[in-house]
Amino acid sequence: HSGVRTLVSLVALLLSSCGPAGSPLPDGATGRVVHVIDGDTVDIDFADGSGSRIERVRLIGIDTPETKKPDTPVQCYGPEASAHTESLLPAGTPVVVLRDAEARDPYNRLLGYIVRFDDGLFVNRDIIANGFARPLSIEPNSTFATEFARLAAEARRQRVGLWGAC
Repeated sequence: HSGVRTLVSLVALLLSSCGPAGSPLPDGATGRVVHVIDGDTVDIDFADGSGSRIERVRLIGIDTPETKKPDTPVQCYGPEASAHTESLLPAGTPVVVLRDAEARDPYNRLLGYIVRFDDGLFVNRDIIANGFARPLSIEPNSTFATEFARLAAEARRQRVGLWGAC
């Protein structure tokens, strides 16, 4: 597991240097998944010496079809996207949440890139590469915007996931 930890550390260092000066990773960036809300939103427990702190984390750079948005019907491939994220992040999964330039969205959700701790899987990348999301780049949180757009274009070209179903 030392190779995975090294990878996670390098990604954390890269991302922490992408934001404005003094934009460190959040305290307790390592946590455990509590619950998947939908395809692009997850509750994570950042336990530390002072106890448990559960944060809602919105995955940066991707937008999965809606399943839980008030006054919005369930969208095509939304249930499949949620199920995929749940398969990647079952309750209890240890993760590292990495920030970009802005820490929170207007709904006060932590914005992050999620990396599974045990194997280094970059969850945001997996979701978009496998056709469960469209790219969503909102400046200044755009570190992986070009890569995510490329992965979505490839998924669309191959009619993978929502690109073939919707």
